[in-house]
Amino acid sequence: MSETVAGAVAERFGELYGSGPEGVWAAPGRVNLIGEHTDYNDGFVMPFALPHTAVAAVSRRKDGLLRLHSADVEGGVARIRLDEAVPESDRDWTAYPAGVAWALRAAGHDVTGADVHLESTVPAGAGLSSSAALEVVVALALNDLFGLGLSGSGLARLCRHAENAYVGAPVGIMDQTASACCRAGHALFLDTRDLSRQQIPFDLAAEGLRLLVVDTRVQHSHSGGEYGKRRAGCERAAALLGVDALRDVAHGELDVALDRLGGEEELRRLVRHVVTENHRVEQVAELLDSGGTRAIGPVLVEGHASLRDDFRISCAELDLVVDTALAAGALGARMTGGGFGGSAIVLVEVGDVAAVTRAVEEAFTAASFRAPRVCEAVPSAGAVRLR
Repeated sequence: MSETVAGAVAERFGELYGSGPEGVWAAPGRVNLIGEHTDYNDGFVMPFALPHTAVAAVSRRKDGLLRLHSADVEGGVARIRLDEAVPESDRDWTAYPAGVAWALRAAGHDVTGADVHLESTVPAGAGLSSSAALEVVVALALNDLFGLGLSGSGLARLCRHAENAYVGAPVGIMDQTASACCRAGHALFLDTRDLSRQQIPFDLAAEGLRLLVVDTRVQHSHSGGEYGKRRAGCERAAALLGVDALRDVAHGELDVALDRLGGEEELRRLVRHVVTENHRVEQVAELLDSGGTRAIGPVLVEGHASLRDDFRISCAELDLVVDTALAAGALGARMTGGGFGGSAIVLVEVGDVAAVTRAVEEAFTAASFRAPRVCEAVPSAGAVRLR
């Protein structure tokens, strides 16, 4: 993130609030390489941070007032009294930063107010964690300004609580941890049960590879009912199986677990996806550790089939990206994110980028779908103070 960007955001803060900010921070969106809908099942995930970020210029206040402005949303400065902020009281974008301040105060931290100006290059609704980036950048700013001393994983836990309890979205902890803790040039192998993590080198360029993100521009929402239904189904299945979470069902014991669920076909599908997806994360980690980056392609494809057929959260646009990219020579492809829209990732040889991109764009035109947005995903750094 350049000093030029930080300076421009700080300047706009000054125009809004009459004086310069105390600091400027950035937090990235993320792409999940593998491990979908495993995080709230205490499982494994492997995200990496994007170069696309939410940037916040922030100053402290002492009067209990939170003033919020976003360059990406129409409207003026929103004003929220912190002592009047209660869970699910705000259904606007401001719920994310307000939820962070609420969660900090609920945890006993003396946050007395702030002026905030936000700008983001993370596409909203694309499955790239624009909301987590917004939460993490505000949390990091308040952590620094008020001297709270929270670690990256501590900030991630706090932001998840804000989104679960204040916003009302039943998300896991992957997105916030990726935004707070990722390292440039690496994928993050994260155990969402104990938050232990391993930074795995993921240098695609050195191997002549690229990972494309194809935003279908089909909007989705984590607070929507279908996402919540999947989570509730996983929790019910775990209870019926007598385990704390589906993470506790070993891959080698999957058939036995499915037999125990009997005719509960919907629960059987959910369990099959979560258990096999955890195994796929471990497979990808082993392949990357051994230098077998190209070999992860088929694992990505298996993951998409599981999300499409067992978890049932894909859509026509996502399936078209995967099928078209593979037919055009991609090594692997799958949907990424919460589902019901958003983005797909495509692993390609560097020489095939143009042909695969063109094939996907032409397929969307032929299907009369809205034109997709295609960009390269470069493993980038987590949240940081810019100035």
